[in-house]
Parts: sequence; structure tokens; C-alpha cells
Amino acid sequence: MKKRQVLSKLALLIAAILLIPSCAVNPVTGKKQLMLMTEEQEIELGAQYDPTVIATFGLYENPDLQTFIEKKGTELAKISHRPNLEYHFRILDSPVINAFAVPGGYIYMTRGILAHFNNEAELIGVLGHEMGHITARHTASQQSKQQLGQLLLVGGMIVSEDFRQFADYAMQGMQLLFLKFSRDNERQSDKLGVEYSTKIGYDAHKMADFFHVLDKMQMESESGGIPTFYSTHPDPGDRYNDVNQRATSWQDSLNSNNWTVNEDNYLRMIDGIVYGEDPRQGYVESGIFYHPEMKFKFPVPSGWQLENSPLQVQMAPSDGKAAVIFTLAKQKTAAEAAQTVVQELNLTTLESRNVTVNGLPTVVISSQQVSQNEQTGAEQTIKVLSYFIEYSGSVYVFHGVSSGENFSNYLQTFELTMSNFNRLTEASKLNVKPKRIKIQSVRNSGTLADALKAFGVSQNQMNELALLNNMELTEQVSRGKLIKLIGD
Repeated sequence: MKKRQVLSKLALLIAAILLIPSCAVNPVTGKKQLMLMTEEQEIELGAQYDPTVIATFGLYENPDLQTFIEKKGTELAKISHRPNLEYHFRILDSPVINAFAVPGGYIYMTRGILAHFNNEAELIGVLGHEMGHITARHTASQQSKQQLGQLLLVGGMIVSEDFRQFADYAMQGMQLLFLKFSRDNERQSDKLGVEYSTKIGYDAHKMADFFHVLDKMQMESESGGIPTFYSTHPDPGDRYNDVNQRATSWQDSLNSNNWTVNEDNYLRMIDGIVYGEDPRQGYVESGIFYHPEMKFKFPVPSGWQLENSPLQVQMAPSDGKAAVIFTLAKQKTAAEAAQTVVQELNLTTLESRNVTVNGLPTVVISSQQVSQNEQTGAEQTIKVLSYFIEYSGSVYVFHGVSSGENFSNYLQTFELTMSNFNRLTEASKLNVKPKRIKIQSVRNSGTLADALKAFGVSQNQMNELALLNNMELTEQVSRGKLIKLIGD
């Protein structure tokens, strides 16, 4: 490459970097930070994410909990570092124990995490933590750093022929760097969660207690927890100690001994909340997927894993060489849906036929998609078997997908699942009910194990309920204490 060409490329790179907005002042630290995104763009990005998050998980309808979270979230927002930002709070219909935030003021909590809180203070601490991610602009900042890192990496590849062979290693190095930032962000959000929850009068030590629950969950599931340096989040045990120290420091600085916990009030709010998977939204039993609300069923390929979400059902073998995707079409007829899918996915139709599946009008299409490998230039063929089934005013769609060379090995499996789609009429399957959190008052003083036995809890469920209540089975409980049980 000639020297003049190199200088020209460098000039273009420098010009691109100069287009980056000037460093913004972080609302939390008061220090300048790189930011490629304005607050208006951040808000717009959150508004774009929100419908996708809701469509992916679904909303959990609980007016009392929703009202409580919005009320407390508004209180936190007023004393936060970004009090003028409009915040939005969502409860997601997912059993996963999770809470997260996206740019622009959107905070999400799953019903799974709400079921595992044992008092208001735990909820408020985690809510403050997620608000901390927003007030400190962690997501927006992270995206800005990645954009600049990619820009500099591309610039290096442009300027130096020798640098290109090291590009993959450089990219891996930047990912490790940003992993460190992610851990720092989590710790900063822990700090902000303590600060915000304490400032509105809650005991932030309870936030530490919830990290203790997470620590016990990890120990039970992975025999020792997650090593600190192998996770994008700090180890729960480390967070427990750090949050406890910060909570004490903040409480001492505010010179008060009256900190809100509100255990009984919170437990009464979650009385009846769905616990675990909700079978009304689909469940597998003896190799059959049942959907009581939409009243259909179909067989799951033997040995395949199934993932169910409001958007679609995905099934795949452990080797990942094939997949069946089941979803709902927007069109009113099978023919319209088939035509739209072929066009939108850029498929080439190999065969099309009209059949009936258990008396339901169906369009069956075999198709393929041929693409070129960008690295090798070789052609790649993916084959698809699709069933478009009209049922109860909707069109249900199966796609069986595999590579061209493997497709014939899975064709019979695809057809067995798709051709056995049928109406669900069995009362026992239609009337299935989800498990729910049931709040009960301890009848007699004794150990938690004694109290659970008095309610007829089986021995194999004891440890799960001890964890759910964040207690030990040998711990003493007084008569009248509220505890969580699991019932229908």
C-alpha cells in the first residue's frame, strides 16, 4: 500500500472519529464519559426495545403489584440522579428469576423474581439497582465504547495489512475489556440500589439478603457458585458482603434506626402469584405439547429439547442439526400465509400441496434457500418443510429446518410432528392449573420444617420451600408468622 493511500485512509478514520459527539457528563459520577448517544436517542431506543421485550415474554397481570412497583419506582426516580427521566415499569410473565433495564427508563421484573422476594425492602433494593443502570447510562455507554472499539479496529485493518491477521484476537481482547466494564457497572448499580432504597426509607441490608438467596441457588445448581471472574455479574457472595457494608454506611450517615422492611405486606401482595412454568401457556406431558388456552396439541420429537415463548415454540435435537419452529401467522388463510412466508424469507418453492390435517385445511410447502459462504465462497443450502394449518380462525405454522445434506434424515420426524397437530378436547388437559404461591400463617411455634410438615409438605419439597422463604429448615418460626407454600 502506498504511503499516500495510507495517509488518505488515516484521514478518513480521524474524520470519522471527530464526528463522535463530545464527551458527556455522567449523571452519577459527574465525570466526562464517551457517549455516542444523546438522551433523546437513548429514550427512543428504549421505546423501540419495549414492544419486543413484551412480545418475547408477555406481561403478567397483577394490578396490586403493578401499582405498588410504579408507586415505589416513582419515589426512587425522584431522588435518583436522573429525576426528570420518565420511567416505565413492567412485570414480565416469566418464571425465570431476573430483573433488567434497557436505555431510556424501562425497567422489567419477572414474576419469577417477585415470587422469590420475601419483603418490600428486597424488591425496592433490586428496583433501585436496575434504576442505577439507567441513571448511570451503563447500556448507552457500553454501546458507545463498543462502537468506538469497532471503529478503531476497522481503522487498524484498513491501515495495516499485517494487522488483519490479528483482528480476531484484538476483537476477543476488547470483549474481555468490556466484560470488566460490565462487572464494574454491576457493582456501581449495587451501590446506587443501596443509596436509592435507603433514601426512601428502606433497609438495604435486605437487598444483600436477596443476593444470599442467589448465592444458595448457585451452590445448589452448580456445586459452589459462579467464580467471580467467569461471570458478567459479580459473584453473589461478594455482592452480599459489599451491599451489607454499604447499607450500614448509608444508614449511619442518615442517622436513623427506623428502616422499612414490610415483610407481611409484601407476602400478602404476592399471595396467589403464578410460580414456575404456567401450563395454561403450553406444557409438555408424555411427549405431547398441550396448549389449554388455544386448545391444540402436537407431539414433540423424541429426545428433542423444547423452548416455549409467547412468540413461538422451538424444538431441536441436542446436536443442533435441525429445528422445528411453531408460530402463529398474521394472515387469515393458509394460502395467504404460505405465500407471504415464501416471499419474506426469500425461499424457492420445490413443492406445494393442499391437504387436511385431522380435518383442518392445510397448505404444505417444501422449499429451500441457497446462500453463499462469505469466507469460502461455497454455496450453502437450507431446506424447509412448512405446514400452514387453519384452525379456529387462525393459521398455525410449522417450519422444519435443516441443511440440504441432513434434511432427508429429519423429514420423517418433521412430518410426524406437523401432521399430528390436532384439537385439544380432553378436559383434564384443558383444565390444568399453574402452581401458585400460597401465603399461610404458621400454626405452632417450632422449626420451619415442623411448620411445613403441618401443612402437609412432602419431604422432597422441603429444600425448595426453605430456599423460597430464604430460611433454613432448622430455623425457629413463631406461631402466626407468614410463610410461602406452593399450591394450585
